[in-house]
Order: sequence, then C-alpha cells, then structure tokens
Amino acid sequence: MNLNFNIEYHTRFGEELVLNLIHTDQKGNQKASQFRMGTKDGLHWSYQMNMPDKQSGTIIDYYYSVDCSGTEKAHEWTTFPHRLELNARKAHNYHIYDHWTEMPEDSYLYSSAFTDCLNRRIISVPVASDMPKTIRLSVKAPQLRANHRLVITGADDVLGAWHVDKGMRMTEHVNNEWTVDINADSLSSNEMEFKFAAIDINNGNAATWETGDNRTIDLVHLADGDISVYSLDQAFFPFHNIKIAGTLVPVFSLRSKTSFGVGDFGDLKKMIDLVAQTGQRLLQVLPINDTTITHTWTDSYPYSCISIFAIHPQYADLNQLPPLADKTLQKKFDQLRKELNALPKIDYERVNNAKVEYLREIYAQEGKRMMGTNEYRAFFKDSEAWLVPYAHYCVLRDKNGTADFSKWEGNTTWNEADRDKLTNTRTALYKEAAFHYFVQFVLSQQMKSAHDYARSKHVILKGDIPIGVNRYGCDVWMEPKYFNLNGQAGAPPDDFSANGQNWGFPTYNWDEMLKDDCAWWVRRFQNMSKYFDAYRIDHVLGFFRIWEIPADAVHGLLGQFAPSLGMSREEIEAYGLPFHEDHFTRPFISDWIVDRIFHEKAEDVKRLYLNHSHDDIYVMKPEFDTQKKIEAVFAAERQQLEAMNSDKKVLADHDSLRDGLYSLVSNVLFLRDRKDSNKFHPRISAQQDFTYEALYDCDKAVFNRLYDDYFYHRNNQFWYREAMKKLPKLVQATRMLVCAEDLGMVPDCVPWVMNELRILSLELQSMPKDPSVRFGHLSRNPYRSVCTISSHDTPTLRQWWDENTERTQCYYNTMLFLGGAAPHPLPGKLAQEIIGRHLASPSMVCVLSIQDWMAMDEDVRLADQNAERINIPANPKHYWRYRMHKNIEDLSANRKFCDMVRNSIIDNGR
Repeated sequence: MNLNFNIEYHTRFGEELVLNLIHTDQKGNQKASQFRMGTKDGLHWSYQMNMPDKQSGTIIDYYYSVDCSGTEKAHEWTTFPHRLELNARKAHNYHIYDHWTEMPEDSYLYSSAFTDCLNRRIISVPVASDMPKTIRLSVKAPQLRANHRLVITGADDVLGAWHVDKGMRMTEHVNNEWTVDINADSLSSNEMEFKFAAIDINNGNAATWETGDNRTIDLVHLADGDISVYSLDQAFFPFHNIKIAGTLVPVFSLRSKTSFGVGDFGDLKKMIDLVAQTGQRLLQVLPINDTTITHTWTDSYPYSCISIFAIHPQYADLNQLPPLADKTLQKKFDQLRKELNALPKIDYERVNNAKVEYLREIYAQEGKRMMGTNEYRAFFKDSEAWLVPYAHYCVLRDKNGTADFSKWEGNTTWNEADRDKLTNTRTALYKEAAFHYFVQFVLSQQMKSAHDYARSKHVILKGDIPIGVNRYGCDVWMEPKYFNLNGQAGAPPDDFSANGQNWGFPTYNWDEMLKDDCAWWVRRFQNMSKYFDAYRIDHVLGFFRIWEIPADAVHGLLGQFAPSLGMSREEIEAYGLPFHEDHFTRPFISDWIVDRIFHEKAEDVKRLYLNHSHDDIYVMKPEFDTQKKIEAVFAAERQQLEAMNSDKKVLADHDSLRDGLYSLVSNVLFLRDRKDSNKFHPRISAQQDFTYEALYDCDKAVFNRLYDDYFYHRNNQFWYREAMKKLPKLVQATRMLVCAEDLGMVPDCVPWVMNELRILSLELQSMPKDPSVRFGHLSRNPYRSVCTISSHDTPTLRQWWDENTERTQCYYNTMLFLGGAAPHPLPGKLAQEIIGRHLASPSMVCVLSIQDWMAMDEDVRLADQNAERINIPANPKHYWRYRMHKNIEDLSANRKFCDMVRNSIIDNGR
C-alpha cells in the first residue's frame, strides 16, 4: 500500500517540510515519527510512504512542520491533527492532498466545552468502502450544533443533483471534521462541482447551505485501486455565535439538605441540575485541590494548594459511600451532619475533622474491597507518579506535626527510592499511605461522575488553575528544582489592596521548567481535563512576569517584576534624574516623615526602632530593618496583649504602629535587581510615598516619565517573548476551553498573546481596561471573553452598590441612563436590569456569582449582604467560609426564582 502525501507551503531558503506521524508509546505519551519531504520549487511538497497491506484499517494521525537546519521553526495546529483512515478495501494507492492548518479564529469551537458539552454529537469511524476508484472529501464544519448533520450535494446524480434530501450524508470522524467517500466512476466529468449543507435533524431535516460560491475540484486521473483524499477549506454557515450564561460558586459554598456542613461533589450534581433547569450552560467553581497544611481554618484558602493533582478530602460526598456497619457510630455522624449543615457558615475545622474520621472508618470497613476493584487499579496506575509522593507527604506532615519539610529529618525532599516500599502492600510504609490512596480514589471517582453528569446535561464544568502553590506543599517537596524559594509571589497594588498582595507562594524557576517543555504544567493541565471542560487561568499575567517579593518583605510594595529588564545607573541618569544610589535604594527616614506617620509617638519610635545617622536622617535598627523582623516581634507582642485581654483600641494602636514601621522600610525610590546588582527598578507606587515627595518638582517629572516607560512600555516585547515560550504549550496540552483572569496592571503585550492563542479575556464593567472611562461599556466587550459582575475577590453586586455612593450615583446616571437619586439598598428589579445588560453583552460567556443571581429576587437573597463576601484580598489570612443560605433543592423548587433567571437569559439572547 502506497501513501502519497502532498501539500502546498511557501518555504524560505534553508527550510524544509517534515511529515510527522503521531503514535503513542507504552507510557501513553504521544510521540512523532518524522519524515522529510521533497520539493522541486519550494512550494509543492510531497512524500511517498510504503506500508504493508496488513495495516489496512489503520488510522493515521499526522501533522506538518517546518524545519531549518535541524530546528523546528513552525508546525501546524496540533490540537486536531490530520486524520487518515486506511479503510478503502480495494485501495492500494492513497493520494493525499492537504493544506496547512493554523490555529483557527474559532478554535474555541474545537474545545471539549463545545464538542463534548454544548454541541455533543457521536463520533463515528467511516464505513469501509469497496469502490475500485474513490474520491474522499474531508471538511471542517465547527459551527454545527448538536442537532446538525452535514450533507454534500452537487451537480452529479450521485450527489443528489442539487437536492439536499438526495445528497450524501457525511460522517463526523473527528470532532468538527466530516468525511465522505464517493465512487469516482459515478461522476460525469473530471470537474466536480458541489456544496455542503447542514440539516437539522430536530426540525424535519431543514437545510442551511454553506456560504460562498459553489466548490469545484479538478480531479486527477485514477486507476483501479487508487483513492484521492482531499482536505478542503472550512465550511462556513450563517449561524449566529453561541452565547451562554453560567453561575460561579465555590464547591465548598454549595448547600443541600444532605451535605455535611460544606459543599461536596454530590451537591455539585444538584447544582448542575439547577443550572440546566434555568437555561444556563456553564458552572464555574474555585480550585478543588487539597490545601491541608495545618489542619486549621487557615487551610481554607483554596488557592494555596499542596498538590496540583490531589483533591481536597472535604469534597467527598459521604452519601455516595456505604453506610457504617456500626449503627451507633453512623447515628452519631448523622446527628453531627445535621448540626454542621445548619450553621450559616462553614466550620472548617469541625467539618474536616469529622469527614476525615468518617473516611477512616469507611476505609477500615470497605477499603480492602474497593481497592481490589478494576476501577481502583486503573486509577492507581494512571495516578501513581504523583499519588505515591503525595500520600507519603501527608504521612510525614502528620507524623512531624508540621508541613515545613525542612524539619523532616531524613525526608527533607522526596526520595524516589521510597516508591517501592510505598507501593508494596506488605510494608508498614504502604499501610500508612494507603488511606490517602483510598481517599483520592473516592474523590476522583466522584468528581469524574459529576463531570460526566454535567456533559450529559450539556453543561460546561469550568475549573480554576491557581497561579501558585504552597511553599510547604508536596509539589515543592517533590520537585524543588522548579521553584525559587528565596522570593514570594504576589501582585502589585491595585483596587483590591493599596500595598499590593503577598500570596507567600514560591515563584517558578522558568529556566528549569523550559528545559523539559513545561512538563510539570502540561501534566497539571492534562490532569485537570479529567474533571473539567473549561478552565480559568488565575493571574495569567504571571506567565508574562510575576510580581516577586523579597523573602524578608510582608507587603507587596517591595516587589519587582520577574523577569524584567532592569535599568542601569546610566539609563536612569539619561532620563535626567541624578542617581544617588544610597539615597534612592535605602529607606529614606527623616524627622518630618517620622512625625507625619507616628504623630505624638514619633519620639518613642526614634528611641525604640531607629538609629540616628546624620542631620535629621535615621536608619532602622538592625533588629527591625526588614518587614519580616517587624512582623515577628509585633506578632509576639500581640499575643501577649491578647492574653491580657487588651481592648480593641490598644490592639488597633499596636497594629497601626507596626504598619507605620512597615511603611518606613518600604520608603524607597528604586529597588536593586535580584540577579544583577548593577540594575535597578523603580518602586511600584513610589509617587504615593515620602521619598518621592522629597524630590524637587523637576525630578518628580523625570521620575514619572521614567516610571511610565518602565512599567508600561520598556518590557512589552520582552514579556511577549516570555509568555510565548510557555503559554502555547499549555493551551495546546488539552482541549479545554481556555479563559484567563487578565485584570490588574496589564501591559500591552497581554492582549497580543491572548488574541494569538485565542484565550478568552475577563471583562468587569467596574474594572475597565480602557483607562479613559470610569465604567466599561458592555457593548464593546469582545466576543471571545467572559463577562461578569463580581468574583470571589470582589464585593458582590449588592455590596458594590452600597460601597461608594458617589460612584454608584455616577453609574446609575451614566450607565443605566436613569435620572434622580440612586436607591439604596439595591432593589431586586434594578439588580435584574443590571444583570440583563450584562447578559445582552457580546461576550461568549456571561457568568454570574450565585449571590448576584439571587440579588434579583428580594424574597430569596440573603438579608445581610455583607455576609455574602467570599474573600477580601487585602487580608492574606481571610477565612474562606461562605455558604449559600438556601438549599439547592429549595432554589430548584422556587418557580418564581428559576423563571426569573431563565427568562432573563432567554430575553437577552443567551
């Protein structure tokens, strides 16, 4: 059997085309066998391959790439490679005519969110043909809905003589690509004229023709045993873009009549039902990864995961497990479940202690049986690489009473040699770790079940990928080479926090990650695709540059973008600013600054915390010269004050003194580059600080120009290249729909990359990306975007409305075009109007928090709007414990509320 591959591609001198045949190795990894193609003119490339006839029936997936001196310069869009079925029984010679495939503008239609949820259709293997001479046509038609099928019709009788009902039905052999085999002997001429039509099987096979002129192909001469395979340009249809609505709610916030004081994966199925019932097509959740560090409420922060693979045990639905054989014990847990479920908020410690205790009882009772099933064996084989180290980490964390693995004697890093003992059922180490294997198996099965259930309801489950991991987590313990532990990840000052955010996460060692093509990230995304069909990249700016804060800092003000192009002394002075290194890079502390910050306590501050340098200038005492040192001293003092039952004013004054000292440490104009001591970065928001105030007006103007150039122009091309080293690998690692949180201090290169990779942006009207407007214009939202009103980090709609009356009044008059005074609190009807405007926006997805949906119905929404807040970003130790105040069952039964949501969606074109 001969395969003749042909493609047109304009190459430059020194470039050649390569045919890449995809195959899967024994470990399940995809590899490509490469074959260099030939050409006579640099445009028409071909390759002939001989294959044994016994391989008839084989399916070949392949793609083309461009090579220059052994280096790949470009390749086709590999998410959907070309596919060739060798199933023509009488064919001996396949002549394949392809065209180069770039990532299409509508690549989102190829995501599993569309192909497996919204437009779910059955993929079939084409029926083997017995024709002696065959014409095979393949065409992509991604716009087709779930109820559409593709038909080819044309001038020849075999194609229906332009009658759609007599045309040939095509087979969808891969998602969105349709194929058909035509008997070449039945065609009347060597010029084949035809067109495609979509028929609606739910509407009497009503046909919609593709746009454009009729298609024609000049057929080559075929001998018996020949088959010509033509890959055609995409078929376009006059269908409107799909726009969907959805709900954002953390899994832990779900409440049902059967949950155990926290939302679980059983509640997730009930929420999927509610979403589908109200005409929504997307359900977005926060990260579900395990965050257990201390076994206290501080572990409630869902973005501080200890494993990028492991799921938090709190999400186990105990109702899906067998009941306890001990009836008395079961009754105790049933009573505790009712007590915890009646609480208005999550009691993280009691809930998790109870659930883990229950899971240990079930493990003792059912573990041997459940871990003997084929399902468990398949799970363990698929997950062993990460599961075994994770289980060992959990054992060591609990044995040592700390997650700080630097204190685990003999186990400060993962030892691959321990794997055998941890997987040998006869060892003591296995017996300690097996419980964690069991729990992760239960969680994975339940989450996969919820995912399958969502697909069956045509609902997209959207997950969340945190930008960081906990510095004491299993990922850092297992693969420390990927992390920089001498810095902390965070965010520069923004609307959420005037001092910036310090998340405490280690930053990534991208140099090391890029050595293996970001394999750690690829594994992370591929694992997530088992449970979700869309995902949100948390803080996508971190893939361009991360805000890296020194390990000895508390606030984010002393951070700098990494990587970034620092400025030399000569560059700074070239702007016209005389550079005084000691003066600009060390805290500037003078009498007037101390007086301004501390007022009547100024003299005490000088005596206790400062050393006199010269004139009216001071320096911090060595024991207080970093924010971390100050934090440690004041934390100990605060404990003593609390032990003495000091009143709130004393505690507030104590914290105010600490914060004032923090501000002295951060009062610098420039920061020295972490890697190159001869390079410098202007300190973020320096214009708000005293060191800037002390400059002459002419120097202020120069600094402002330098500052603007540095933060908004200097690094654009550099950061673009940095992002393009990483993000393409991750975006193409799975077929999930990619969305990104691109808010904050956004450089110009971010939309360049997001458009190039077809990533959906996030649009908040209250945080417009256009600096010339106060509120975003919803009508200007790009289609490839997610529109929302609030997130887990922001006030809900009702809170925002009452937070700033002047701002609300402006919004009321200029955005809602209503006269008079804005009413407070927000009426339900007005909330419905605001939500309707967001639903009517051009954005592909409009996802609203469950709190904002309920804001429309004054009989349903929570009376205390301030109890609806999920997180306060300015507080790094916030307790994440919000729960819906209504049961999902009661919301589903509330016809008025459900009709209100459904009608709002329908009326606004979603």
